[in-house]
Amino acid sequence: MSHVVLVHGAWAGPWVWDTMLGPLRAAGHTPHPLALPGVGTWGDDDVTLDDVAAHIADRVRGIDEPVVLVGHSGGGIVVTQVAEMLPERVAGVAYVAGMMLPSGMDFGMLCDSLDLVPPVGISAWLQPTADGRGTVVPPEAGAAVFFHEAAVADAIGAARRLVPQLETARLMAPTWTPERFGSVPRLYVEATLDRSVPIVTQREMQRLVPGARVVTLDSDHAPQLSARDELASVLAEFATRVAAETGAAL
Repeated sequence: MSHVVLVHGAWAGPWVWDTMLGPLRAAGHTPHPLALPGVGTWGDDDVTLDDVAAHIADRVRGIDEPVVLVGHSGGGIVVTQVAEMLPERVAGVAYVAGMMLPSGMDFGMLCDSLDLVPPVGISAWLQPTADGRGTVVPPEAGAAVFFHEAAVADAIGAARRLVPQLETARLMAPTWTPERFGSVPRLYVEATLDRSVPIVTQREMQRLVPGARVVTLDSDHAPQLSARDELASVLAEFATRVAAETGAAL
């Protein structure tokens, strides 16, 4: 029915979507879990939001049909920027405990606006990489902050798969307009038990960037593990609906 481009967040990789691939295919969709630059390894040059968004946009341009973009966590910033770049190629955008940020605002600015006491979420546990340009999430912190509602084996396994993250590819603010990104149908899947992107920040983003359909899951930051059936159903239904709407408009 549609092509679903799946974008992971910081310190992660395409593997965060493994539990979603089968259900999406069973619903008739073609999933595309993509890897982002600036995660795991990097060269001498910094990786910016423009670089990350261009990488995803190139993959979108290579798909003949309109796509549904899904961003988890910080991947939400990336899918916002891609939708701003290519609104005519994007049937819908979904955020999974994602950063659906106002134009020009990064997550730190959002937290400051809510008077949240820093460090928020995983920030208290981050360790610098040897070159000082990235950060690492210790596995025990990842399990406790990102995956605490998942089965113990799943949480430990996922935490051990986290990799270094280049900071310039993490601390980003989208730039978008109502006429482009703002015209694309959106879904926000909020996670009420999230210790990384607290629910108060998720709901403030919904208030500041209105217009998304909201689905609530009582899950941690990774409902792909802790609420996999519910998340798969929600994403498949959204992809089916916006694909049908896009087809009717053509």
